Amino acid sequence: MSYLRGADLQEAIFQHLQANAELGAPVHDAPPPGTPRGTYVVLGKEDVIDRSDNTGPGAEHRFSVIIVSDAAGFSLAKRIASSVCEALDDPPLTLIKGRLVGLWFHQAQARRIEGGRGRRIELRFRARIEE
Repeated sequence: MSYLRGADLQEAIFQHLQANAELGAPVHDAPPPGTPRGTYVVLGKEDVIDRSDNTGPGAEHRFSVIIVSDAAGFSLAKRIASSVCEALDDPPLTLIKGRLVGLWFHQAQARRIEGGRGRRIELRFRARIEE
């Protein structure tokens, strides 16, 4: 397998998060230009590993969803991160091609933005796709 379903998975996750009113923040497919104020969610990096086996082609997509906030503390960003995790817990995602076998939370990293001007939480997930 290769990177065949990368765009399909990204679009499905983006649409799913964007449609989720519970998040409490706008969702972007790419970082907004400039230095936006407030709190937002943005899709981050992705690594893909071949997971083909004797049943057929497959891939594991390791991707991140990032919460950025100019709030003074972590509370708001953590509430939104929790909502993202809930939204991606066994989501009803349909891909144009291929089949989402599973999507799992992997890791989170919460950090202050340089100079203490805000907060950034990177959530990392793993998704397994088969053809």
